[in-house]
Amino acid sequence: PWMQALPGRLLHTNVVGCAIFAAVSGSSAATCATIGKMTLPELKRRGYPEDMTIGTLAGAGTLGLLIPPSIIMIVYGVAADVSISDLFIAGVVPGILLATLFSGYIMIWALRHPDQVPPRDAPMSFAEKIKASSSLIPVVLLITTVLGSIYAGIATATEAAGVGVVGALVLSTLQGSMNWPTFRESLMGATRLYCMIAMILAGAAFLTLAMGYIGLPRHLAEWISGLGLSQFGLLMALMVFFIILGCFLDGISVVVLTMGVLMPTVLAAGIDPIWFGIFVVLVVEMAQITPPVGFNLFVLQGMTGKELPYIARVALPMFLLMVAAILLIYFVPELVTWLPHQMKR
Repeated sequence: PWMQALPGRLLHTNVVGCAIFAAVSGSSAATCATIGKMTLPELKRRGYPEDMTIGTLAGAGTLGLLIPPSIIMIVYGVAADVSISDLFIAGVVPGILLATLFSGYIMIWALRHPDQVPPRDAPMSFAEKIKASSSLIPVVLLITTVLGSIYAGIATATEAAGVGVVGALVLSTLQGSMNWPTFRESLMGATRLYCMIAMILAGAAFLTLAMGYIGLPRHLAEWISGLGLSQFGLLMALMVFFIILGCFLDGISVVVLTMGVLMPTVLAAGIDPIWFGIFVVLVVEMAQITPPVGFNLFVLQGMTGKELPYIARVALPMFLLMVAAILLIYFVPELVTWLPHQMKR
C-alpha cells in the first residue's frame, strides 16, 4: 500500500522486495528468483509493462550481493585478508544508494510514460496501511536478528543463516501458515529453484576450471598491473576487466582467480581495501546481468521463458545505473568508508 503514491507504483516492489530479501539471502540469483516468483505473476496480472517488470527485477536482484550479508563479500574478505564485518557494514550505504537509483529510474520512467502505468488501487487510510504492513514486523525482526548476530560477533555468517532458517520456520508456525502441504510445497519449490541455480553454477564451474587451467585471468591481471595507470585509470581498467571476466565466469571465481595478483597493485595505488571490496562487488553485480553468462539473466529466462538478448536489453538501464553508482562512490568515497569508521569509534 505504501507504493501506490509513488510514480511507478507497484514496480517499486521489485526493488524494495529485493533489498529486504538481500538482507537475509546473500545471493543475487536466489534474491532474483525468490522475489521474481512473487512479483512477476502479480505485476503481469495487474497490467504492468513486461519490459520494466523484468528489467527492474534483473537489476534489483543484484542487491543480493551488495546488501549484507553477502557471499561475495565473504569470499573477497578471505581472498584479500580484509575484515568481513567491516565489508558488511561498508555495503549498507552503497546498497541503499543503488536501491534509490533503481527506484528513481522507475519514477522518472513512470512520469515520462504515465499511460503505461496501471491505475492505483482504492486509497487506504494511514491506519489501514499500518494494519496491512503489520505482517512485515516479524520479518524485520528476523533480519535484525540475523545481521545483528553477525555484527555483534555472536555468530558467523553460516551460523546466522541457520538462525534465519529456524526463525522463518518458527514465524510461519506462529502465523498459522505452516502445515504439511505448505511445508512440502516449500521444500519442492526451494528444490526446483536451487536445482536451477545449481545447474547454472555447475556450468560456470566447468568454465572456471578451463579458464584457470589456461591461466587467462592471472595473465590479464598481471598485464593490467604492469600498465602503470593512474588510480582512476586503474579502476576503470579493472571495471572493464571484471565485466569481461564476468561474461564468462561467476563472481566468486572472478574474485578467487584475480585477487592474489591484483591486491598488491591496488594497495600500492593507495586504494582502501574496504572501498575496493565494495567496488568489486558492484562490478560483479554488473556482470550478473551481462550476457552470455549473467546469472540473473539465466534465472529470469528460466522463470519467464524470454530470450537472453531480450532480458539483457531491458536490464541495460540498470547496468548503466550501476556504472553511475561506481562513479559516485569514487568521487565520494565516504559513501563506503564513513560507516565502518564510525562503527570503530
